[in-house]
Amino acid sequence: MQDFLQHMINGLSLGSIYALIALGYTMVYGILQMINFAHSDVYMVGAFAAFYAAKWFGIENSPGFSTLIILLLVSMITCSLLALTIERLAYRPLRKAPKLNILITAIGVSLFLQYSGQVIFGADPKVFPEILNDSILAEVGIVQLKLSDITVLGVSLIAMLVLHWLIQSTKVGKAMRAVSLNAPVASLLGINVNRIISLTFVIGSSLAGIGSVLVGMKYPKIDPLMGMMIGLKAFVAAVLGGIGSVPGAVLGGIMMGLSEEMVVGYLSSTYRDALAFGILIVVLIFKPSGLFGKSSVEKV
Repeated sequence: MQDFLQHMINGLSLGSIYALIALGYTMVYGILQMINFAHSDVYMVGAFAAFYAAKWFGIENSPGFSTLIILLLVSMITCSLLALTIERLAYRPLRKAPKLNILITAIGVSLFLQYSGQVIFGADPKVFPEILNDSILAEVGIVQLKLSDITVLGVSLIAMLVLHWLIQSTKVGKAMRAVSLNAPVASLLGINVNRIISLTFVIGSSLAGIGSVLVGMKYPKIDPLMGMMIGLKAFVAAVLGGIGSVPGAVLGGIMMGLSEEMVVGYLSSTYRDALAFGILIVVLIFKPSGLFGKSSVEKV
């Protein structure tokens, strides 16, 4: 039982990170009906931005909540600016092009960021600076409640609550929902669709930036290809919850984290990556729209 509780804590911590990244996928899909495969590599750039910022500010050996806040802000701003540039230069000119063109462009941008990262940052993994002194807050038998787990869950929850408030209770959120439902009609009603789409990229990428710092804090090793696998798992989480659904992305991320941790704990760590693709196949076969998604008929 104690093993199970420890795996639950670890799974919730990992799942909250998946949820943050999955929200970026699902928000862009909800607005543009496209999969932004470069999202995971924007997340990677955010991790390196925080890594170098810690060195530039001289706080790589000064763990504490002030260090965490500084690195979160740096990563969020960097990811936002990069996503804004990608949307403006790569995606906006193709907005009326066939979806296949946009998909290929997204994959191309992803590969460009990966290999540019290897050239700029180097291919060797780097050790992420210590952000917090990972002390044990409570211990019952073999169950340990660490500060890093509480921090990951707390920061993720705050980010998700702010996103919920933004979407449901602000004019910007109402505009985002209107563009998601029908962009041409929203434009006729006076909504600046281009601005809303850009803002959606900024918000989704900011969440990925938060996730990158939390990953660096919990698993302190980063490299230019770090976004590949976690991006695929976050994408599967978004599909599982229902691509385009914000609550679905959160639930899908939590389910992915818990499932992965249980597989590692009770089967073998060999299967942790295969699990994501197994879940994706099952969802596509039995419920392609996901848990919170809505089935729709597309006219060709």
